[in-house]
Amino acid sequence: MAITVTAPTTAFQQTLDAEAKAVQQFIGLLQLEQTALSTGKTDELPALIDKKAGLAARLNALAAQRNQSLAEQGFAADLVGVESWCAKNPQEKNVLDAWQRILSLASEARELNRLNGELIQMRMQYNAKALEALQGGKDSFDLYGPDGQSKSPSKRRISDAV
Repeated sequence: MAITVTAPTTAFQQTLDAEAKAVQQFIGLLQLEQTALSTGKTDELPALIDKKAGLAARLNALAAQRNQSLAEQGFAADLVGVESWCAKNPQEKNVLDAWQRILSLASEARELNRLNGELIQMRMQYNAKALEALQGGKDSFDLYGPDGQSKSPSKRRISDAV
């Protein structure tokens, strides 16, 4: 018995395949971001952020396309709708495989994004501590003014702290 694939099924599968590919690309950008954060190459981050934003927009468009396709076929336009579609079309193994790939990749992307958030927090804490050290902390001696000139010794002397 031959299995006939309908045009909506083909379009749906193509959308899922494109979505899986885009999530894989997003993971690649998250990995680059993680490398930049962990090696201190923060000058690379703005370009990565721009690329991530563009890819996020592409992912949103593909999700909207997927949901529209589901709605046109009488399914809920959400994750439950995809599960229902797959349950109603068990012969469409390629679609199910693409959907499972998307779920797996999305989970990986979420974890990478979480780790990158932790790296960003660590970098921010490091920068705050470095800035505090450069500024001399709360109990700093105001030896120099904002203009870089030494302040008059009448305000505070180093020996006053001893």
